[in-house]
Amino acid sequence: MSTLGLIGSGNIGGTLARLGVAAGLDVVLSNSRGPDTLADLVTELGPKARAATATDAAAAGDWVVVTIPLKNDRQVPVHPLDGKVVLDTTNYYPQRDGSVPELDKGEVTTSELLQRHLPDAKVVKAFNNIFFKHLATLARPAGSPQRAALPIAGDDADAKASATRLLDLLGYDAVDTGSLADSWRFERDMPAYVRPYARNPQDLPNDPGKPVDAEELRAALAAARRG
Repeated sequence: MSTLGLIGSGNIGGTLARLGVAAGLDVVLSNSRGPDTLADLVTELGPKARAATATDAAAAGDWVVVTIPLKNDRQVPVHPLDGKVVLDTTNYYPQRDGSVPELDKGEVTTSELLQRHLPDAKVVKAFNNIFFKHLATLARPAGSPQRAALPIAGDDADAKASATRLLDLLGYDAVDTGSLADSWRFERDMPAYVRPYARNPQDLPNDPGKPVDAEELRAALAAARRG
């Protein structure tokens, strides 16, 4: 595997694109406004990157990251993602996404909703619990004593193994938290969400970040309480 497809190229998507190129991956970027609007980012990234439509990015990627507002997840192309590992970074913000009663009641997770939309894809929750600037600055080579860990969740063991390989390439260890139904443990406002990676959570734009190892991350995940 050597190509990372991105459906959404904002803060998280752009950061993953940079990490992917640094890791030697080919990167295919897309957004809702069209490939031409990504020209500056593609120029910055160099010859390993190109811009495309969401459908083309989905078809090209060995891994495909969906990193768009939850309210737009029905715009994700379905059949180009059949059989593929799809990493979902979405978080639920009712003020932005509108109210979703199933999420409000804790009956489902955001990634389970995406899996419903992509019935033949293999969705893995990842990259949603860390501030994008920390995602950029905390990446470290395998074996580094300062390497940070990120949680993943999914219903397919092979897909989670593939996602773990991608995280490793991008500079992170992975902590498997279980199924998509368990991914609420690192959704918005949970103990493992953003704050563990920050030295000063009250000033995230200027915060340098701090690595969170697997043991510390597991403790934060275990402290999560739903509702």
